[in-house]
This record gives sequence, C-alpha cells and structure tokens, in this order.
Amino acid sequence: MKTAAASPEPRPRRFTSLQGLCGELWRDKAGFLGVAMMAALLFMAAAAPLLAPHPPAAQDLRARLVPPAWEEGGSRKHLLGTDHLGRDVLSRVIYGARVSLAVGAAVVLLAGSFGVVLGLLAGYRGGRTDSLIMRWIDTQVAFPGLLIALIILAVIGPSMLTVILVLAFNGWMVYGRMTRGLVLSVRQTAYVEAAEMVGCSAARVLFRHILPNLTSPLLTLAILEFARIVLAEAALSFLGMGIQPPATSWGLDVAAGKNYMFRAWWLVTFPGIAISVTVLAINLVASWLRLISDPQEREKQFARQMRALSARKRPEAATP
Repeated sequence: MKTAAASPEPRPRRFTSLQGLCGELWRDKAGFLGVAMMAALLFMAAAAPLLAPHPPAAQDLRARLVPPAWEEGGSRKHLLGTDHLGRDVLSRVIYGARVSLAVGAAVVLLAGSFGVVLGLLAGYRGGRTDSLIMRWIDTQVAFPGLLIALIILAVIGPSMLTVILVLAFNGWMVYGRMTRGLVLSVRQTAYVEAAEMVGCSAARVLFRHILPNLTSPLLTLAILEFARIVLAEAALSFLGMGIQPPATSWGLDVAAGKNYMFRAWWLVTFPGIAISVTVLAINLVASWLRLISDPQEREKQFARQMRALSARKRPEAATP
C-alpha cells in the first residue's frame, strides 16, 4: 500500500518572475500604495502637455487669484484656482512634477555613482586611500550643506543644471560612508577571498563580486535620498536660488504664494500637498524595496507569516 507523500515544507517566495513580484506587491498594501502613487506622478510628469489644461506660464491678469472651482467665485476653467499673475495652479502643479523628479533622479545618479565608487575604493584598499577619502568626507560633512549650496549658487548663478550639480556635490558623502562600511563587513568573506585567490583583478572583485551584494542597502539609500533631494530642491527654489522663472517648480510656487497665504490659501496648499505626496510615496517604495531585495528581511516576514498561520490552525484543531 502506497503512503501519501508528505507535503513539502513551505519556503520563502523567490521573485523569479514579474508575476510573482506583482503578487508580492499586491500583498504589501503600503508598498502597493507607494508604487501606485509614484506611477501616477511619473505619468503626470511624462504626460504634462496632455494633462495640463493651460500652459504653466500663461498669464491672465483679469483672472488673478481666482479660487478653486468648488469655492464661491471659482471657475471650472481653473479647477485649482489661479495665482497672483492669473496662471493656472493645476497646470503649474502638473509641470512642477517634471522638475522635481528630474532633479531628484539626476542628483541620485551623479551623487550615488561618485560616492559608491569612492566608498568601494576606501573599504577595499584601506590604508592611505581609506584615510584620504574618509577625511575628505568628514571635512565636507562638517560644513552646512545648505550654506554651501547657497554660496555656490550665488556665485555661479541659479539654474536647473547648477542646482543638480550643487545637490550632487553636497550629497555624495552618505553613499561613500555607507558603501565603505558595507565593504568592510564583506571584505573577508569566503566569496571575496575565493575571487582574489583565482587571480581576479581588484576592479572585477569590486564591481562583479562585492557591489552586487550591496544592492539592497544602497538601493534603499538611493530611494530615501531621492526624497531628500525633492525637499532640498523645493527649499532652494523657495529661497530664490533654485529653479528660476519662467520655469515652474513646486518650491517656486510655494515661494510665490507665501505673500498671499491668508488671501489665497490654494497657492501654497496644492504645491505643498504635491511635495508631501511625493515624499510619502518615495518612502513607501523604499520600505517595500528593502523588503524584497534583502533575503534576511524576507526570511523574517516569512517567519511571521508561518507563526500567524500556526496560531490560526491551533484553535481550529482544538474545536471538536
């Protein structure tokens, strides 16, 4: 008589397909919300000419300070109202997503690449290379980043390119310091020593063996830094040293509307909401990416699910 084969023990899910990744995203409601919000923001930025009802810089002084459509005196032509120059607030919020997301992506790419490379060199080579790079990081961190940014922008002149370069110059240190610490933690592991023993070059060991194993923490850091850069760009534009008219930016719109805060609340409210929603979405996505890219975090989540499943099964087994 054949006995039924024992059912295999459940194992943590591996994300080997897009379908499995989407299924895991659907189960993580916070991560799903963050990804949905980021997808909506990216679509809004890409399709701004199609979504915006008016050109963002088009002025109509006869329609200045028109309230949102649902308030008394509002107009369906301007759903979120107009500013002190008669420009459509909704159109400026939509086009402002382009600037904020473009600046954030460019700064993360530049600062992350430079900081990760220097962190890899410092952690792997050690000695004088490590001391030189870390003293450079410590010296630059000692100076207030916002003050340095304002000084550089005042000397060079504010523009989108200079804002990207300044924010990248002020932001690479966190990548370098974290990467160095991670490299030191894996420097003596078996797979690194094996690669060195078979004659791999230092560049191959760093970029083919060490760097791929640092993806999870560095990816999470990059996402969180993206949120910080969005806020930093808004702050610089608010102070008048960031994006300049006729371009549009959420921080620039908040700065333009601060003098009308009590007369026209919508001028600062809607760009502020856009900044808050963007930062919230980025943080939710960062938490989800940390979970799916870190094997230890997946093991912890799997253990919690197994404990919850066992707790549900025990009362069912106890009932007659």
